Parts: sequence; C-alpha cells; structure tokens
Amino acid sequence: MTWLPTLKTDTPEDGFQLAVKLSRMAVKVTQPDADTRERLRSDYAESADSLTLASHVVATNFQTVAAANEYWRPKNPD
Repeated sequence: MTWLPTLKTDTPEDGFQLAVKLSRMAVKVTQPDADTRERLRSDYAESADSLTLASHVVATNFQTVAAANEYWRPKNPD
C-alpha cells in the first residue's frame, strides 16, 4: 500500500494531520538525506520567516484536503 491511499478523512482534524504529513513528505522528497535535514533543522527552527512559510505550506495542503473532503459538509439529498 502507498503512504497516501486517499485524501479522504473522517474529520477536519484528521484532515489537518494529513496536511501536515503531506508537507513533511514534500520536504523528505525534496531533501532525501536525513542527516542533511537534521542539520538544516536548526537553521529554520529559530527563524520566524521560515516557520511562517512552513505554516503556509501546511495551510495550502489543508485547503487541498478540505476540498477533497467537500469541506466535511453533509451532502444535500436531491
């Protein structure tokens, strides 16, 4: 099974956790070397700009997950 079988989640909170996972996986794919990621972590951990950008990436991914889940709204029976 793939690590991302679906964007569907039961709740918005689960959707947010999926958005975080998507964001983290993007970093892992972009920089596959774990030692390098660990070394660079201190560079952005103390940077307000870097943390704000990371939050923006998560928010963008959450928008995608929310749309895939039709914003967790019940469908109107027609």
